[in-house]
Amino acid sequence: MSTDPVTESRDGPVVTLTMNNPGKLNAMSAAVRDGLTAAFARLNDDVSCRAVILTGADGEFSAGADMEGWRETTVRECRTRLRRGGTLLVREMVAGSKPIIAAVEGHAYGAGLALACATDHVIASNAAKFCCAFTRVGFIPDLAVMYTLPHRVGVARAKQVIALAETIDADRAERIGLVDELTVPGGALERAREVALKYAAGPPLAFELMKSAFARGLEAMVQVELDLQPYAWLSQDHEEGKRAFREKRPPRFTGR
Repeated sequence: MSTDPVTESRDGPVVTLTMNNPGKLNAMSAAVRDGLTAAFARLNDDVSCRAVILTGADGEFSAGADMEGWRETTVRECRTRLRRGGTLLVREMVAGSKPIIAAVEGHAYGAGLALACATDHVIASNAAKFCCAFTRVGFIPDLAVMYTLPHRVGVARAKQVIALAETIDADRAERIGLVDELTVPGGALERAREVALKYAAGPPLAFELMKSAFARGLEAMVQVELDLQPYAWLSQDHEEGKRAFREKRPPRFTGR
């Protein structure tokens, strides 16, 4: 089994990127994040690649951010991590040139849900589960969720999904537009390959221009995240959210 944080395989014009963080449900560590950013940046300039599949190893998509090693104590440090982290990745995904298909098995929580929303076509197992878990630890969403999620489910529904941070089963995810189609457990990647070949047969320049058009407004939302998330990051509520998560209990938020 590969130990690379992101593995890559190619089948003709379709490239599959697989998140691989063993033992952590493919949580998005710095290594996974950097690996995806570099891969998407390279593939966006690769004319032989016509579509990309994003999935996770071992029957899981991604359970969210891997917060191990987060030691930021100032607004500037938080902004730096955000700028060097997910900001670069979502630009490559949302405003990049390639159609991206998500193949979701298992959990797509927090950052995992954000990555799915940043793709162009989401295929999920009917046993998959989704959660916009940011507020569970006192955060606002980042990774452009406040841009991509409303595009999928509408503004009112996006506010509810973000604020309540409820677990959403696959059937409801499809009903509200978070998922485009469902398949049997273990079948998401196979179906994603079929769909990716349809995208790969289309006009690459037109797809690139279309994605660029739909990405208008992305930079403004990314800047909002950079400006606001550090205040949530340094709050007592965030510290309480992390403690509650580790202790497996409901958080007791105070608004501080």
